Amino acid sequence: MAYLTSNPPSLVAQRIGDGPALWIYSSTAVDSATNAADYYSDGAALGMRVGDHVLVTDTTTPKTSMHGVTAVTVGGAATTGFSAVA
Repeated sequence: MAYLTSNPPSLVAQRIGDGPALWIYSSTAVDSATNAADYYSDGAALGMRVGDHVLVTDTTTPKTSMHGVTAVTVGGAATTGFSAVA
C-alpha cells in the first residue's frame, strides 16, 4: 500500500540532544513495503531524521516491527530499513 500523508507516523518520543526520536506508524501496508526508498514522502516536514526509530504496525496481519530512518532526501522524503534488536 502506498503511503498517504493523511496517515502520517506519530512522534511519540522526542529526541534529547543528538539522540534518536521514536515514531509509530500504523497502516495496512506490510512492514517490508515501508522500507521502500522515499516511502514517507513528507518525512522531513514531519521532523524525521537519519537515526530515528519507527515502530511500524501492519494492521492487517497484525504485527509490529522496528525500523530505522536511513535517509532523508533534499526533497523531504524519508527512507527506513529494518532495525536489528539485540
